[in-house]
Amino acid sequence: MTDASTPAKPVRGFGGLAVYGERRIFVMLLLGFSAGLPNLLIFDTLSAWLRESGLTLKVIGFFALATLSYSLKFVWAPLVDRTTIPFLTPLLGHRRSWMLVTQAVIILGLWSIAGLNPQNALMSVAMFAVLVGFFGATQDIVIDAWRIEASDDTRHGAMAAAYQWGYRIAIIVAGAVPLILADLYNWNLSYAVMAALMGLGVAGVLLAPRERAHTIRPIPVGDVPSRPPLEVLEWVARLLVIIIAALIVGSGLTGAADLLAGGLGLAGLSAEGKEALKAAWEAKPQGVYLQVAAVIGGLTLLVVACWPIPGVKTRPGAYLAGSFGQPMADFYRRFTGVATLILALICVYRLADFVLNIMNPFYLDLGFTKTELAEVRKVFGVLMTTLGVFIGGWSVARLGLIRTMVIGAFMSPVSNLVFAWLATQGPSINALVIAIGVDNVATGYAGTALIAYMSSLTSLGFTATQYALFSSLYALPGKLIASQSGRIVEGSARAAEGGGLFAPLKGLFVNLPAGSLAEGAATSGVTPAALGAGYVVFFLYSTVIGIFAVVLAFIVAHKQTELQARNAEQADADEAATEAQPS
Repeated sequence: MTDASTPAKPVRGFGGLAVYGERRIFVMLLLGFSAGLPNLLIFDTLSAWLRESGLTLKVIGFFALATLSYSLKFVWAPLVDRTTIPFLTPLLGHRRSWMLVTQAVIILGLWSIAGLNPQNALMSVAMFAVLVGFFGATQDIVIDAWRIEASDDTRHGAMAAAYQWGYRIAIIVAGAVPLILADLYNWNLSYAVMAALMGLGVAGVLLAPRERAHTIRPIPVGDVPSRPPLEVLEWVARLLVIIIAALIVGSGLTGAADLLAGGLGLAGLSAEGKEALKAAWEAKPQGVYLQVAAVIGGLTLLVVACWPIPGVKTRPGAYLAGSFGQPMADFYRRFTGVATLILALICVYRLADFVLNIMNPFYLDLGFTKTELAEVRKVFGVLMTTLGVFIGGWSVARLGLIRTMVIGAFMSPVSNLVFAWLATQGPSINALVIAIGVDNVATGYAGTALIAYMSSLTSLGFTATQYALFSSLYALPGKLIASQSGRIVEGSARAAEGGGLFAPLKGLFVNLPAGSLAEGAATSGVTPAALGAGYVVFFLYSTVIGIFAVVLAFIVAHKQTELQARNAEQADADEAATEAQPS
């Protein structure tokens, strides 16, 4: 993280690779592992234990809501920015003290789960799962803040790469090791081992260099009279509205209406009404409109909850407006003239990737077996993503942040063209390897570029709040557009079948192997060639919408470079004026 006016110099040693040999990169690997482990343990692996214990799928599905905290972490990120940990903060620094506390609670939660049996202590397991989820999300907030504050623009890419590597290793470990241990011994031992593995995160904290001196931005309330009884009532009312807003936003981001329906049930909604709400929420594809509307409405409600009472100055209003409003005001002040464009860029940067939510049906329609997909996507694909992450980190160090961001914007839409080519090749393993390789390298590069770029936009004192807001909301537009993917494929296929605009594309599929696209075509009511044409149109469409990110990336890069130049000139002028003053 650097000021907008002072672009950092690219790292030149060993062609920019020297950055990967630094101590903080190894620390980031450990912290990335610590971030990924609790998430999968309560989101995915725990469901296997619950099912083996004889629980219904409905109950197991409700446990997935334990990870709702990960979608809502921006709500309490200001608290992390503004609150110190007694005794630990002076010793370790603001971020490391928070990391150590969150890790201690996660270890306690996992260890407690390890000592329970879901068959006779289901509520206790649920309570500790929620505890692990909340403090796991809080750990994410703090790790992101430390990663940013312990780095600079040239190292954001390498730090983001190390974080992703550690996170992916944790996903593999948390997804496989507990199952193996449970098969050989029991689930209790497997979760006890997972609690012990969180010690790698603790080691990362102890090895981590101290971040830059943390600044807690003051909230001026000196001229606001203190009215304790009224303030208590106002705090209760505002916090209640914030909780309701968080439930609405979280339900929209996760696509699960259980908690929202439960909250409305407490407010008097009937059981039939709750079931109707959940059915509408999960309907395909119309439900996604409700989900997006919920996110927008919930955020609006959150703003209302934090807004000062018009014409009346109160301390709760001042504190909440400062905690949430100051970070955004600071962002708009530092990026005057380009801030809104930057937020728009963040929202559309990965749009071309997010619309590819029908890839498994696409592969199966072509005729690939599930084993082939597992081998190529989950083994070779992971290796290629790792390579893309590495190249992205190197690119930030070697080429600089702005150039890497622009290159990353090209990656997703261009790589989607490879899938249009794959559609014409049928179930060819060689073609699948090429397509998966190109796409996963591009995905790893673009993901690292976006993380590094968002990291550079934060400022000291507001790091956790600003980054949590960026990372929580950047996928929202993709959620809406992705809901139309299947419709676009089938609509284009029917248009091609009827001799419309896309009919010439059917000629690309005359030599496909027998059976390729046949089953999917029968389901959609078209010929295999027409379905192939529909897929080609869809991948071309995904490339076209990615062009928005490319155009915005160029505009933002140009305006941000101009802003940096102006700020640098102003800084030089201010320095010269200071030196010219008589001592």
